[in-house]
Amino acid sequence: MQFDIRTQGFDLTDALRQHAERRLTCALSRFHGRLGRVSMWLTDYNGPRGGVDKRCLLLVRIAGAPEVLITELSKDLYIAIDRAADRAGRTVARRMGRHNGNAHGPMPQADDA
Repeated sequence: MQFDIRTQGFDLTDALRQHAERRLTCALSRFHGRLGRVSMWLTDYNGPRGGVDKRCLLLVRIAGAPEVLITELSKDLYIAIDRAADRAGRTVARRMGRHNGNAHGPMPQADDA
């Protein structure tokens, strides 16, 4: 799984990069063999003025299934990353279940009686 993390409006610190990679790895590692590139764009619209202006946009490419696009806004960029990674893990799990025909679990068997 390859991570591509980019920023707009500020420099990407080592601590922020490590946090993002750790959260993505934790949320998506069980799908490692099926995922391609995972792209993350981090934006701070207002800069030092503050507000709910930090955005984490996450794009997860899945082999043989539609890609997943997640957007999270928060006052804190670390929280936006955490929420986006959590949502990505749940959404990828659902997509892979649907792709495999298991959206609602296994089909019940008819009784032979």
